[in-house]
Amino acid sequence: MASNSNPRIEASLLIDSDPSPVVTVNPGGRSPFLVIGDHAGNVIPLSLGMMEIDSRDLCRHIAWDIGVAGLGLALAERLDAVFIRQTYSRLVVDCNRAPGSADAMPAVSDGTIVPANAALTPEDRTARIDAIHAPYHRAIADELARRDREGQASILVALHSFTPAMSGGPARPWHAGILHDGGDPSFALALLASLRREADLVVGDNEPYRMDQVDYTLPLHAYPLRRRYAEIEIRQDLLADQQGQQRWASILERCLLAGSATEEG
Repeated sequence: MASNSNPRIEASLLIDSDPSPVVTVNPGGRSPFLVIGDHAGNVIPLSLGMMEIDSRDLCRHIAWDIGVAGLGLALAERLDAVFIRQTYSRLVVDCNRAPGSADAMPAVSDGTIVPANAALTPEDRTARIDAIHAPYHRAIADELARRDREGQASILVALHSFTPAMSGGPARPWHAGILHDGGDPSFALALLASLRREADLVVGDNEPYRMDQVDYTLPLHAYPLRRRYAEIEIRQDLLADQQGQQRWASILERCLLAGSATEEG
């Protein structure tokens, strides 16, 4: 069901024993939903060692979006959807940031210093972009182009998860949030309404983050052609195990389909 895309033309950062920067699950899926995971992986290229951070930090929210890989796989199976996910840690390069932005390779994340990112040369940054960031976005663009050629509808669904509290900050009350901004936000708003009809869920509208000019993936792939989209944030403690991921896959399956039907109706 999964295929590894391995476009390493300029990828001098990666060696043969490193995993592919992009994994496509259920290629050829017929659902209109194209599910993407900007921060689904927490791998570090072998050439970077441990980036001078503690191994425990790779299990924290600063390194990846906890639970998104399992959630995306479950949605691909339930919806017959294509799921394109990124393999490497957001500390190596954040694929939801513009390649030239400072926080694409953060020197500090939620108070944790990342020494390996403190003094990157332009060549270091280019190597990470060429090896990881660019292939990921090419895979999304290529899939959208394929669907357009074949007349297959596309609704981009970006999966993210958020920590229950940032360091020193208050507890976040939301179970999930729907983020939206420019382009055509109609599906995001329909999905928000559908989720808010679920019992016992607190669902934020552009919470706990706002989608704005910091975001890169959906503005790049959805806004210019006014493709329908939604960015979904789910609290990480709710996705910490397979049971939680399956529960949320069930909720999202129901609400994605309902949101799509409402919008089309």
